[in-house]
Amino acid sequence: MEDWDGYSAGLRERGKELGTLHPELMKGFGALNRGASTTQHIDAKTREFIALAVAVTTRCQGCIDAHARKAKAAGATKAEIAEALGVAIALNAGAALTYSLHVLDAMDGTGQG
Repeated sequence: MEDWDGYSAGLRERGKELGTLHPELMKGFGALNRGASTTQHIDAKTREFIALAVAVTTRCQGCIDAHARKAKAAGATKAEIAEALGVAIALNAGAALTYSLHVLDAMDGTGQG
């Protein structure tokens, strides 16, 4: 398992380096995150459930680290997070099913049927 505190510290250090190398990129990324965090219709905890589910489906460890911390700060319980992760798991299975159908379609389209 990950040393999440060490991982987070390492990400912050590399992020600072990238910010020095390409400050406009990091300013833009920061603005995007601030904009996405400013919601009127969903609360912070719900936003973090969505973020964690997306982090799992996109396999982003940095996102998992950041949003697990934010979810905890927003009062999310492990049981609530488990339910949100269930949605991510089901969607990944659904995506695999959908792409499996593309394989069947490709097989029919190749003349090899």
